[in-house]
Amino acid sequence: MHYSDSGSRTNPPEINTAHSKRQTLASLWEASRISIDSIWSHKLRSFLTLLGIIIGVASVVSVGAAIEGLRKYVTDSLEGALGSNTIIVARIAGVNISYDDYLEMLRRHKPIRLKDMEIVQELCGDCEAISPSMNRNDNVKRGGLIFEQARINGINEDTLKIENIDIEEGRFISASDVSRAIPSAVIGIDIRDELFGSVDAIGKTIRIGGDKFTVVGIEAKKGSSLIGSSTDNSIYIPYTAYMKKYGTRQEIAFRVQSPTKETFLYTRDEVRQILRARHKLRPNQDDDFSLLALTDIQGEIDQIIAVITVVIIPVIAISMVIAAIVVMNIMLVIVTERTVEIGMRKALGARRKDILLQFLVESALLAMVGGVIGVLIAGIVSIIVVNTTPVPMFITLTYIIFAVLSSGGIGVISGLYPAFKASKLDPIVALMRE
Repeated sequence: MHYSDSGSRTNPPEINTAHSKRQTLASLWEASRISIDSIWSHKLRSFLTLLGIIIGVASVVSVGAAIEGLRKYVTDSLEGALGSNTIIVARIAGVNISYDDYLEMLRRHKPIRLKDMEIVQELCGDCEAISPSMNRNDNVKRGGLIFEQARINGINEDTLKIENIDIEEGRFISASDVSRAIPSAVIGIDIRDELFGSVDAIGKTIRIGGDKFTVVGIEAKKGSSLIGSSTDNSIYIPYTAYMKKYGTRQEIAFRVQSPTKETFLYTRDEVRQILRARHKLRPNQDDDFSLLALTDIQGEIDQIIAVITVVIIPVIAISMVIAAIVVMNIMLVIVTERTVEIGMRKALGARRKDILLQFLVESALLAMVGGVIGVLIAGIVSIIVVNTTPVPMFITLTYIIFAVLSSGGIGVISGLYPAFKASKLDPIVALMRE
């Protein structure tokens, strides 16, 4: 038989849990209130304490923004110049080709000729667009004016589908221009400004290396590259007129675009099989041509950027470690200054964990404020750089979250020892220091 004392009651577990949560939240709120008051009361000291974290976080976010900006710039530039879902067919093409590999390709691979592109155009069912890639530099004249070393591109009407080309005035090269080898030209803004000034260029004649071409369009301004060189010095002419001028037996490259990303692999395989059949290659023989996809270039760029990140981040991390040491030293000073306060709180019933929580919250809050200020400074720096230079910067949410959380983590780690030291103070000894 079991007996129980009817005068005693035991609270159910769920009531104890709810009470414990309320008590924890109350302690956290009280610690936050005291921390905010302490930080605000010593604004200059708090700012000087935060300076290392602010510089470290601003550096991390700014470098991250520059890396992401570089990645986005290169990706956008490649897609604009080469086109998305695009395959480059050439005698030699690739990334990270060693000198020995280059010599081997030069020996084994056959030159790509115009007939190769025409066969692919005729037989490829999964090809959305096919455009030759022929280019060289040449002088362009109009009367007594000369534009030196313009970039002459032999293309067809499909180039507009593959490349990101905006036409400001007139039109682009048409299928009729290509089929009839009409000497028409689309010129860049720099060439228009240099040779025509304020005069309307559409319908006027220019000379490319001595041969007459009629201007049918003006390409919209593209601006400068990262290294500061102009990208508005291009001229597009029909590839048939290009080959008529510079020679019909020259080696070429051409680009093939698939209809969608999903059909890209099928298109690439179809192009490979057509060229292998065209070059009469047996099943056990390697390709005697190169296929380069935009994804191959992007993968290589990602690897380079990853190496840059691995090299830079540890350097920046050193500044964060120094900032953590500064925060720890200041927190030790704060504990010493507030010895009497700690003693009074303990004498009034504060537990060790309450004191520990108070100083950990203050340290973390102090560091997180530094992290937020660092992110804001990095944002201002990015805006200034983007608006005054061609260097792109792109701050991602990932870097912002990482910066704020890492600064808060530094605050917690730096405050552990000072908080533990404060929580161990004997109240009687602390009050005797008054």
